[in-house]
Amino acid sequence: MVLQRDTPVPVWGWAAPGEQVAVAFRGKTYSATPTASGKWQVALPATPAGGPYTMTITGQNTLTIQDILVGDVWLASGQSNMELPLRDKNAPALGAYPMIVNAEQEVADANFPQIRQFTVKKAVAYQPQTEPEGYGWQVCSPNTAGSFSAVGYFFARGLYQRYQVPIGLLSSPWGGTPAEAWVSAEALRQLPDFQDKVANLVAPAAPEKDAQNTATVLYNGMIAPLLPVALKGVIWYQGESNVGRAAQYRTLFPALIRDWRQRFGQPEMPFLFVQLANFTKARQEPAESAWAELREAQTQALALPRTGMAVAIDIGEGADIHPSDKQDVGYRLALVARQVAYGDKRVVAAGPTFQSMTVRGSQVRVKFANVGSGLVLKTGNTTLSGFAVAGADHKFHWAAATLAGSDVVLTCAAVPAPVAVRYDWADNPNGNLYNRESLPAAPFRTDQWVADAVGKP
Repeated sequence: MVLQRDTPVPVWGWAAPGEQVAVAFRGKTYSATPTASGKWQVALPATPAGGPYTMTITGQNTLTIQDILVGDVWLASGQSNMELPLRDKNAPALGAYPMIVNAEQEVADANFPQIRQFTVKKAVAYQPQTEPEGYGWQVCSPNTAGSFSAVGYFFARGLYQRYQVPIGLLSSPWGGTPAEAWVSAEALRQLPDFQDKVANLVAPAAPEKDAQNTATVLYNGMIAPLLPVALKGVIWYQGESNVGRAAQYRTLFPALIRDWRQRFGQPEMPFLFVQLANFTKARQEPAESAWAELREAQTQALALPRTGMAVAIDIGEGADIHPSDKQDVGYRLALVARQVAYGDKRVVAAGPTFQSMTVRGSQVRVKFANVGSGLVLKTGNTTLSGFAVAGADHKFHWAAATLAGSDVVLTCAAVPAPVAVRYDWADNPNGNLYNRESLPAAPFRTDQWVADAVGKP
């Protein structure tokens, strides 16, 4: 087990009403009396990183929990790309997750006893649940690491190697699920698209196929039971199941972030997420893209404080929605965590991001933020790609792009009077702009011409 450091930590459970409960931890004892419903709770004082410790809970019965570490606890949630394990024990059988890059060696090297994971059992519920079901805390070793979330493991490893404090992962994802399944009914009632979905939500008489995709049921079954655990923050990898509903996601995703912060009682809880990777067949000409729109909706969530995004536009695989490179995803999330959650102002945590554009005649100059030590092309490339420009006719054409310090200069003979720029605006783009810290530029567009593929859940 890992408890959150440097903040009061709730410890709770259930007992008979009126029963006296005592919690002994680090030489002190804390008392509680259950409510009429039987729930009791104490708050342990803020504790620095350390351990192992023992906790003894005494009432009519006695429970002793040993080998408790105090460090940083991160909730890892989303859909299949967060669920995908370091090594799927069923691979290569049909239906198994693909193997990540260098899986066997990664598992063999996973000897980090101060990294631990608690996996929440998959559960659909039509009302918020209070008792979490899971598979117990696992200490990271070559014998156990194969079942760890791959993204979660590489994220935790990066933080542990940097800060040398215990890292606990609460792994609570479910593959193929939409964001609305992870939001409380109260929050969804504030969104017009979902009001009817949760107005009279009741459990069906018999289990329904794909019930996990129903609005709010995974919040009820897999997030609510964790409350009010103390967290360092959240890492989130989801969005594939909301592609085609980008305009809706612009409000749904921020609502999820605000909802979780409220439920966990941490209004500024760091919330870090992965932008969708490139996927599906690459196209030869500029075109509209539902995947690009969803990525844009994810980017807009950065308007909320203490959020951060890891760009994955360069690690996807056209024929597989599950990129095998989870190392870079976890590494980039850890960089973002260092900046957002740990206050490291010196770390370069993101690749180039659009800042502004200036048009002079037929030339467009695009200025970027987060250039780090400078703009570069992807290693081995000689021609900058991925940029398209359009004139007043709204027709995009590929642009010739050249680096100019922290800017990129664009020209296109087919567009003598450019008014809009797009970069990596495609399902599976081929942009190759990076900073010298090897972080890719984030996709963007400067126009809002085409109506989003809104869709309805």
